[in-house]
Amino acid sequence: MSIVNQLLQGVMVGGLYALLAYGLSLSVGIVRLINLAHGDFIVMAAFLCSALATGLGIHPIWTVLLTIPLCFAGGYLLQRGLLGRVRGKGTLAPLLMTFAISIIAQNLLLEAFGADARRAPAGDLEVTSLSLGQDVHVGVLPMLTLAVAVAMALGLDRLLYHSALGARLRAVSDDPDAADLIGMATARTCAMAMGLVGATVAVAATFFSMFSSFDPTTGPSSMLIAFEVVVLGGLGSVWGALLGAIVIGLAQSVGGQIDVAWQSLAGHLVFLSIFLIRPQGLFPRA
Repeated sequence: MSIVNQLLQGVMVGGLYALLAYGLSLSVGIVRLINLAHGDFIVMAAFLCSALATGLGIHPIWTVLLTIPLCFAGGYLLQRGLLGRVRGKGTLAPLLMTFAISIIAQNLLLEAFGADARRAPAGDLEVTSLSLGQDVHVGVLPMLTLAVAVAMALGLDRLLYHSALGARLRAVSDDPDAADLIGMATARTCAMAMGLVGATVAVAATFFSMFSSFDPTTGPSSMLIAFEVVVLGGLGSVWGALLGAIVIGLAQSVGGQIDVAWQSLAGHLVFLSIFLIRPQGLFPRA
């Protein structure tokens, strides 16, 4: 039954990876921005979650009610104030801008919180598990993380393809010049999209802060996972990101069974193998 446990853990970890990747999928698919600071934003929100939980004396999971509006506003203002200025100016300018933001974010976190790793205390939620049969156990926190990842995929799909805001977002993504011609206010719509990215970052950071330890330099590794998930699933595809995250989670779980040193490497190897066979991703957005 150990292999069943390992596979289940891989699927559950895939739920966390999906949460990390949803925001990047939206920024790439709608704003056409590869945000190199995406992982650092998640870490910043994780520090905020930890500080709020400690300062207010509440469970970290409830801090999401405070971090979602804050991160939405942060994403909106960042797009309006900085990222919007380099939109449409080639691929190099946005990459340099977000790389600079990443470096600044890491140094600000080092100054504010120091270099020590921390983790938001999840209490009983962190250690409670459910028995699914003989020698098969699943942690409540990983299960909840996967459930939230699936719920977010449903919600984002509904928002993007069955709402007026989603229609505007897709129109701006498909043809920003035509959207401007019909008075769709492309800049404001892109800022709304980045605000939505910020909201997904807040949710991801809440579970990330309870799931694993983090420090100011954790952002790039989180960005790498999110990037692989987005590319593997198909650029701009929310359901593809969920499936890609589960594939990488399963690969890491199987690799860890072979050798602990193979855990991360296995995920990268599976990503590279699938990318070589299907470079457009598993479920590219139409």
